[in-house]
Amino acid sequence: MTVQGPDALKALEDALKDIRREEDDITRRLSRSAEFIARFREAESELCRQLAKLRLEPEPGSVLSGKLRTAEQAARAMLRDHGASIAQAEAELGDLDARLAALAAERQTETIGASEAEKRLNALAKTLTIAGADKTRQAAAELIQTAEASFRKAELAEADREVKGKPYRGDRLFMYLWDRGYGTKAYRPSRFAAIGDAWVARLVGYAEARANFALLNQLPMRLKEHAEAQKRAAEAALADIEAAEREALDKAGGKPHREALEKAQARLTKIDDEMVATEDRRDERAKALRQLAEGSDPAFSAAVNGLADALSREDTKALLALARETSTGADDVIVKKIDELRQRISDEDLDVREQKSRLRTLAARRRELEDIQFEFKKQRFDRPQSSFREDRLVGDALNGFLRGEITAADYWGQWKGSQDWAGDGGAPRGDRSAWPDQSFAGGGAPRRSGVPGLRPPFPWGGGPFGGGGNSGGFSRPRSGSSGTRTGGGFKTGGGF
Repeated sequence: MTVQGPDALKALEDALKDIRREEDDITRRLSRSAEFIARFREAESELCRQLAKLRLEPEPGSVLSGKLRTAEQAARAMLRDHGASIAQAEAELGDLDARLAALAAERQTETIGASEAEKRLNALAKTLTIAGADKTRQAAAELIQTAEASFRKAELAEADREVKGKPYRGDRLFMYLWDRGYGTKAYRPSRFAAIGDAWVARLVGYAEARANFALLNQLPMRLKEHAEAQKRAAEAALADIEAAEREALDKAGGKPHREALEKAQARLTKIDDEMVATEDRRDERAKALRQLAEGSDPAFSAAVNGLADALSREDTKALLALARETSTGADDVIVKKIDELRQRISDEDLDVREQKSRLRTLAARRRELEDIQFEFKKQRFDRPQSSFREDRLVGDALNGFLRGEITAADYWGQWKGSQDWAGDGGAPRGDRSAWPDQSFAGGGAPRRSGVPGLRPPFPWGGGPFGGGGNSGGFSRPRSGSSGTRTGGGFKTGGGF
């Protein structure tokens, strides 16, 4: 059973909503736990003051009670402020969630509008014949294949340079002459140095070794330059034929539809950019809320820790020890209540540690799913003409990813492997960085389906030349992160 592009994207969005909802639920539980612990400490302090009144002389009892009361009041005031801060942070998260939902709805509308405009253009394009178009596209396909081969050879040459160049780099005499530019126009020795260098060159067989080492270093760059030249030639050929197609389409009455499609595509790009920025702002606000909920903000921590310190003072410990040594009805009741409170605090601490661990896992999974969603939209897999052969991608495979049974890279690979384009629309047209690998499926000429003049047929951003970045090749940018990822561009391999 297949899954259509819009339904697939909705499944990913629903999964993201579920993760965010669970994150919010855990954050609220942490907030309640922090408040419970603070109130338990406050109740323990009150019991200790009652015990001091029973067991201590008036003066020391009054001193201890005063210290405990001061700490209680500070914690109580901070709890009020803490609750207000959490309420404000939750409201901000709610606003960001509402904005994301509105953007997703607008994006769906724009996608439908773009598809409708493209269908009209496709119907019109079928009536057009551009002289030499198919031949030009076939030539472009061959240039692309040559560029792919050169790129792969460049990667192999780069690996050879590292392995085969190691003996050269490890020979100090050879590298001494190499660094001085011996045998090149850059070599400028003194008279006596030239005599010594010539002797060293004969000793190490420098002339032949230099030629081999130079080739090892130059070959990757030459291959890369060759691949880039083929890329530029393919782009130039496609630009010419697409300009002709665009002109013919406009003359045939397709200009309004083309402009409507271009406008929708431009709006989709802006929506996607705003969604990324909004998701990042939400991530920042969620982190701030988690800090509040965990009680790790400095003011709250100072108040609660102050109360805990007051309860762990030596005079407080001595008071409890004295109460335990002697058995009276009133003492026993108070001590038992204190022990029960401390056990509840211990239980809450254990639950807090478990919930924090779960929250870290959810945050990591959400960010990975955001990466996948970004790539999904970047490749325009959410279009009505896009479909996926495996419905398990929105079922068992999705659940397996969320449980950590498969990596984000593996899950995204399953999406790409299952995807296909159907109908007259074929692969979408527009942004060069948004094209799926299937544009050259089978290694033949680029497919002619779709609106002419609105896209190049090869996925510069999604194929072998696509920008990868880190984290399994995902290109979603991350604001405020040392691991910011960017997409697009010509992938050259390492070290060039």
